[in-house]
Amino acid sequence: MQASGVASSGRGLGSIPAGVGIGLRSPHVPEVLATRPALPWLEVHPENYLGGGPAVRALEAVRRDYPLSFHAVGLSVGSADGVDRRHLDRIKALVDRFEPALVSEHLAWSQAGGAYFDHLLPLPYTKESLRAVCRSVDTVQTTLGRRVLLENPSAYLRFAVSTIPEPEFLTEVVWQTGCGLLCDVNNVHVSAHNLGLDPVAYLDALPAAAVSEIHLAGHSANDADGQTLLIDDHSSPVAPPVWALYEHALRRFGPVPTLVEWDTEIPAFEILLLEARRADRRLLDAIGHADAA
Repeated sequence: MQASGVASSGRGLGSIPAGVGIGLRSPHVPEVLATRPALPWLEVHPENYLGGGPAVRALEAVRRDYPLSFHAVGLSVGSADGVDRRHLDRIKALVDRFEPALVSEHLAWSQAGGAYFDHLLPLPYTKESLRAVCRSVDTVQTTLGRRVLLENPSAYLRFAVSTIPEPEFLTEVVWQTGCGLLCDVNNVHVSAHNLGLDPVAYLDALPAAAVSEIHLAGHSANDADGQTLLIDDHSSPVAPPVWALYEHALRRFGPVPTLVEWDTEIPAFEILLLEARRADRRLLDAIGHADAA
């Protein structure tokens, strides 16, 4: 399915076009199936479909019309314990069934010692953690038989023991494993604000050729003790400074497939489509500049 008016590379159903998709959440599935909106691709969390049943059947119907991307949240590639093989095998079965064009995970951990946590937790950036992440990424890619993308996290603290800047850490993982990167522009903005970093310098430090997907989302602000902490909660429209950073990311990485996420206080589907159109205008402009060059 190719939607008119949406930036696309013109590739087939089995690949992700260089256009703007949305994160498909359960409240919007019936509307997508009923109206078949003009979107070039959709992304889902595979953990929401491990149980089978009506949700999986609905996703099969969606897959017939749209390329899919799987954005995993439970592989815990940053855990010192390594990847939970049982969970990875379940993800593999779903990947084999739906054949998503892209599979991604977060640079984070969420399980240790057999206990699972309902959060994507940060890890210190050291040589030891780099080795652990690379082992886990290798395990995931070998098991799935494909390249995966690793997403930069949002940060609220800085580990005293960290010795490697985050962009350099991600670059090393790419170099050692051959994985790609999912650049979450909102996360870059949130982390830069909270830790006093330069968000443009962060983007410029990433290996451009490795970035195969971009995420956009909203965030909230929490004021305490005279300071403002940004929270990556995906509960609002994309903020103006994130739009500006996205435009720089497109200049840096080229017209990369882009996703709009909205996971809490989920709005009417029309609002999500409006955010996608805002991103699409910027992506089309980037494609125009690339063609002119």
